[in-house]
Amino acid sequence: MKDMEIRNIAIIAHVDHGKTTLVDALLRGSNTFDAHEEVLERVMDSDDQEKERGITIYAKNTAIEYKGTKINIIDTPGHADFGSEVERMLRTVDATLLVVDAYEGPMPQTKFVLQKSLELGLKVMLVVNKIDKPSARCEEVVDEVFDLFAQLGATDEQLEFPVIYAVARDGVAVMEPEDEQKDITPMLDWVLKEVPAVDQQLDQEFAFQPATLSYDSFLGRIAVGRVQSGKIKKGQTVTVITPEGEKRKGKITKVFSFKGLERIEVEEGIGGDVIAIAGISDIFVGETVTLDENREPLPAITVDPPALSMDFMTNDSPLAGREGKFVTSRNIKERLERELETNVGLSVEFPADGEAIKVYGRGEMHLAVLIENMRREGFELQVSQPEVVIREIDGVKSEPLESVLVTVPDEMSGSIIEALSKRKAEMTDMKSEEGITTMKFLAPTRGLLGFRGVFIVLTKGEGTMFHSFEKYTPYMGPIEKRKVGSLISMVSGEAVAFGLFGLQDRGPLFIGPNTKVYEGMIIGEHNQGTDLVVNPIRAKKLTNVRASGKDDAVNLTPPLPMSLEIALEYIDSTEFVEITPLNIRLRKRWLTETERKRNGKKN
Repeated sequence: MKDMEIRNIAIIAHVDHGKTTLVDALLRGSNTFDAHEEVLERVMDSDDQEKERGITIYAKNTAIEYKGTKINIIDTPGHADFGSEVERMLRTVDATLLVVDAYEGPMPQTKFVLQKSLELGLKVMLVVNKIDKPSARCEEVVDEVFDLFAQLGATDEQLEFPVIYAVARDGVAVMEPEDEQKDITPMLDWVLKEVPAVDQQLDQEFAFQPATLSYDSFLGRIAVGRVQSGKIKKGQTVTVITPEGEKRKGKITKVFSFKGLERIEVEEGIGGDVIAIAGISDIFVGETVTLDENREPLPAITVDPPALSMDFMTNDSPLAGREGKFVTSRNIKERLERELETNVGLSVEFPADGEAIKVYGRGEMHLAVLIENMRREGFELQVSQPEVVIREIDGVKSEPLESVLVTVPDEMSGSIIEALSKRKAEMTDMKSEEGITTMKFLAPTRGLLGFRGVFIVLTKGEGTMFHSFEKYTPYMGPIEKRKVGSLISMVSGEAVAFGLFGLQDRGPLFIGPNTKVYEGMIIGEHNQGTDLVVNPIRAKKLTNVRASGKDDAVNLTPPLPMSLEIALEYIDSTEFVEITPLNIRLRKRWLTETERKRNGKKN
């Protein structure tokens, strides 16, 4: 290892452009796995939610050895909501492989991850993936990427980016699209040629900065990052320096390097390598670990501030405490404190008086992944509608603006333009090819909250929509969004088919027969736009008079499945999502006596 050259690269891309599949191909092509090892598809997506959603959520590192060189590879998320993962891990590499679909070209989140790489001064290398598509347009995509580089202010050196073509799914890469497709080795050779070997600076004092954290039940907190200089051995005492310059002592108990998917214990970590260290129980991302207690801390790792907020509260519904193991405010507070240790993109305000905990995140999916993890761990809680974080910039009230890319069949474009225009979106580009219309908008984040469900209905599932943060803009005024009301149960009990049958003409239902309901629980949508208090447990009256003919059959339309994301998009400012390990319910906020009199309704 001491005599082996090291290359450090990250693979960045828009969602579903083949980034993780490319990592699979590099692992296989370098013969990193033994012959008896079974290699799963998208092997780096090891988290349960990553497998279910088909996206990368957490940045992960692996390493391969090729022609006597160790190549550390960072697989990063493509979704802008997990941008903090990208921003941290890019600090550990010298170059990035930008993967772009050979047909779709640069997308909104391509721009996001590329901008982060360029800002750090990294060398960016272009991988045009999926060139086997019949609709592939390799030359045009390369030109579009060049224009994007120029738009983002790339230097002259960065604009001279090298290009390679690939079919990551088949494990092949070629220098030109017409070359014979054999295997992935041309890309491995290309990386060795284009990425400079790390300057290990072994003659200097040890300096290391954690970019991500993990936890082991035996070893405690484990910090993963790049050794900036020098060497470290297990058992050595180090100084930990915060970005503000505060210092404390710690002792390294274990040092790990990486090979393939394995974390291998080593005697020492050396400059330029990506390693993991254990033993410092209170280590945090961005701190400096060094043997020289007089040195200055390494530059702080900064991430973009959160764009959304949400209230986390204890579940106080009539059905609370029946399914979860962790139900108190103390449980929720401790869990969020643990999350803050590793989730740098998250911010939390803990109130002193036991009120709702305000949680700030990068986007709806960022917060939804956290809530889903808590739910699977046995937590019960309720959350409010996501709200955009409004800032004051140069004395002007400002809100986040997002770049939106929509692709729909031609006949559906008009309804999408109309729907987004009502949400203060402004179209910046539009083109149509072969019956498909592609449109670009700039829209306030407030207008996009809850729009995905509307989009799916308007396009009948045939459209795609991607968006990512663009900039802050002066506040754009009120936005009209949800036009439907809610069907709210007036009673507690168990829903019956007869009662629901009489309600389904009012709007789609969220529950089926035999579902437990309570007063204030939202059981469906009211098409008329106002809230309606209903009785879902009303049974058919029975008499001793025999009716002539058969009774009317009770035919229920299947209820709408209420996933966490759909629930968060649906609720308004007067409603909550109740989350338990087994159920997701919607409920109306309990009204005060004054509000009840004003509305003329029950709770």
